[in-house]
Amino acid sequence: MTTLVHLSDLHFGGLADIPAVEAVEEGLAALRPTGIIVSGDFCQRARAGEFQRARAFLRAAARIAPVYTVAGNHDVQWWREPFDVPLLGRARLAKYRRYLADDVPPRLLVDGAVICGAASAHGLSWGSMTWNPRDLTVRGHLPKAEMARAAAAFAGGNGAKGGALRVLVVHHNVLKGHISGRWGLARPVAALHAIVASGADVVCCGHDHEEGIGTIELDGRRVIVSTAGTLSTRGRNHRPPSFNVLQVTSAAIRVEIHGFERGSGTFTVLEGRDFAR
Repeated sequence: MTTLVHLSDLHFGGLADIPAVEAVEEGLAALRPTGIIVSGDFCQRARAGEFQRARAFLRAAARIAPVYTVAGNHDVQWWREPFDVPLLGRARLAKYRRYLADDVPPRLLVDGAVICGAASAHGLSWGSMTWNPRDLTVRGHLPKAEMARAAAAFAGGNGAKGGALRVLVVHHNVLKGHISGRWGLARPVAALHAIVASGADVVCCGHDHEEGIGTIELDGRRVIVSTAGTLSTRGRNHRPPSFNVLQVTSAAIRVEIHGFERGSGTFTVLEGRDFAR
């Protein structure tokens, strides 16, 4: 069985829920993950100290299983966008790339799965614009080039096995939040069609601080959506910190939500759904 642990929105800094983060660090090995996915928002204010704590978290996780990450909107220094020029590189992602990883790393191959990300957090950008001023640096979008790269990664070759689960990782929630009523992406319908067309079997995302398990059913295909909650103190409607676990066999995919219990200081399964492959 392939086991993927999916975390998101740690928000190291003033909002991090330290007991929950430490419980994850202490209990991660017991889950025996094949791979670990973190779908962005490691920081709250993209400060060096926040990235350094995130780096320590990832280094400890990497000693347990291979780790794949993408940047979230809180990890992007969008105010440095004027310095995003070819000769200087992507200044808005300078700290993320210095401390954590490439903007979107090459795909990760683990036993039973091929994992590939698509950058959805671009700061103040035309593709993320909406009529709501509060969305200026909050909403995301999936550029065509990002989705084409993901589709190529899922198409096979370069060591990928035909029966491997194809996992797409983005930061922004691809389904509307039940509590917030908000889409994470500025053009959600077009994004959903692009996700389905990429060939992904599963999407791992976060951003909305509300955990969930859902599906996209379009164009004759079904894509499972794992939306991880947050490990910060800002869960929607005071929901507890949580993360998701995907258990994959040749016949089925099970997605579980693990929530933090303050009394015991541990995570327990709150909900699980099974899907046939």
